[in-house]
Amino acid sequence: MAIIGHQKQWQFLKQIAQENKPSRALLFSGPGKVGKKKVAFEFIKLICGKDFFIKEQPDFNLIEPENQEIRISRIKELTWKLSLKPYSAPIKTAIIDEAHCLNQEAQNALLKTLEEPKGETLLILITERPEALFSTIISRCENLKFYPVKNFDIEKYLKSQGCPEEKITEISKFSLGRPGAAIDFFHSPKKLEDQKKIVSKLAKLIDTDLFFRFQYAKELAEDSLSLREVLESWLDCFRDALLEKIKGRETFKGYSLAKIKQIINLVQSTNFLISTTNVNRRLALETLLMEL
Repeated sequence: MAIIGHQKQWQFLKQIAQENKPSRALLFSGPGKVGKKKVAFEFIKLICGKDFFIKEQPDFNLIEPENQEIRISRIKELTWKLSLKPYSAPIKTAIIDEAHCLNQEAQNALLKTLEEPKGETLLILITERPEALFSTIISRCENLKFYPVKNFDIEKYLKSQGCPEEKITEISKFSLGRPGAAIDFFHSPKKLEDQKKIVSKLAKLIDTDLFFRFQYAKELAEDSLSLREVLESWLDCFRDALLEKIKGRETFKGYSLAKIKQIINLVQSTNFLISTTNVNRRLALETLLMEL
């Protein structure tokens, strides 16, 4: 599958590849489901050759969170693997997905690896929340930011996949510039319906009093699987509202630019606390809903 959007980022990475001196560490940051991991995979294939099959390659490692956490043992293992000579690829490569889930011990171990790299390696960190990483880690990475892509790029992709015309506009609208979400909605109509319900519920919550908001907080806090999905959808909605506000268009009427930014920060911090700590979910959600 081709990369959807992100042409500036891709051209920058192609330039790195052409110089034959890939950065030892890259940090891909931006909203979820915009295509950061896809670009990372394609860049590694570009560096290592078009016949490089990532999942079957002993010279490639993918680190992902387990129970919303990446522990030091995973980083120590990765450091050891990166220190070995490549088996068949030109260099050793690795992706740390959702790098914001690295705990403090893991971040300290990773920092040591970044400070004292061994051999020819390419390490890519992917995150939606770079602020959760040590500033010393960020400073030792080549930072590349990713943003929601244009609807045109998503619609073009959907059309190439044979998506019915009547669905293309709807999927593009609810994807909010996220190719990953568009692909999910295309292959799973139920996910699209769920997203429409979340957006509709958010619009209704804004117009309700605290009693109904707190009742919803109670229901949502008890459903851990839906909770993260809802918060991420809210975050996407308010990010979209922020962009529309900057363009002079209104999405949430009566919301100032400063207010939207405040809500975005609060949704981010609430999602982070709920995902990484034992915070009282209901209380955290009630605090958030009071500010909507």
